Amino acid sequence: MAWTIGKVKITKIVEMEMTGGTRFILPQAPPQEIQTMPWLTPQFASAEGRLTMSIHSWVVETPTRRIVVDTGLGNDKQGRGVPHWNGLDKPFLQDLANAGYAADSIDTVICTHLHVDHVGWNTRLVNGQWVPTFPNARYLFGRIEYEYWKTHSTDPVHAAVFADSVQPVIEAGVVELVGSEAQIADEITLIPTPGHSPGHVALHIRSDGEEAVLSGDVAHHPCQMARLDWSSSFDSDPLQSIESRRQLFSRFAETPALLFGGHFGPGRIVRDGDAFRLVPLQ
Repeated sequence: MAWTIGKVKITKIVEMEMTGGTRFILPQAPPQEIQTMPWLTPQFASAEGRLTMSIHSWVVETPTRRIVVDTGLGNDKQGRGVPHWNGLDKPFLQDLANAGYAADSIDTVICTHLHVDHVGWNTRLVNGQWVPTFPNARYLFGRIEYEYWKTHSTDPVHAAVFADSVQPVIEAGVVELVGSEAQIADEITLIPTPGHSPGHVALHIRSDGEEAVLSGDVAHHPCQMARLDWSSSFDSDPLQSIESRRQLFSRFAETPALLFGGHFGPGRIVRDGDAFRLVPLQ
């Protein structure tokens, strides 16, 4: 699955897909509420009102760069809060290679934030040691995000994530900490979108008059576009996340820009009364 934005190509590499079983993320979204949003069906929800989501990476290829945005869960990890996320053995790297992106061809990794399902393939297990998965890449972390988790990874779950998926690339000397509005490439600028996490960022892509936004977890599901007040159970600042959703969707609604979510997409944002909805690409 690939899309073009001017001279930029965006490819989706799916690690895991699911329908239903997502109420621990969005407890405000029971099936009967989702069924009141018929535009979600069938791409984003089942007829029974069960949410469809995926854990995936976006590969962004510019004329000069090969960038992986967010790196999923990763294989062989332990200590995850969701039991079936432990000890995974997924063909992610083979899927990446099959799409034309061998791991050693990637020159940049960007994490919109440092949660468990966005950092896992930062590292892989080799002879009992966690090493950078992408040996020729610079890893870009938001400075605010990294500084927060460096001192706040006190619960066992996030401590495990930081220890096996963040700290090893820091120790390998391949990480660059960047500002929340940094320009990453000629075509890519970061947008600060805090709320889900303290230093969360989105990516704004512009090329040949076309635009796209990689929004990370500003919203976990398109239903949050209709209900901006539905904040994820994992948002560090639920009120701030509402404001980030409102600002980001307002900025790009009714424009040709494509939205690529951290767990859905792509589609185009349209206004719907005081809120929004996502029109999926056919």
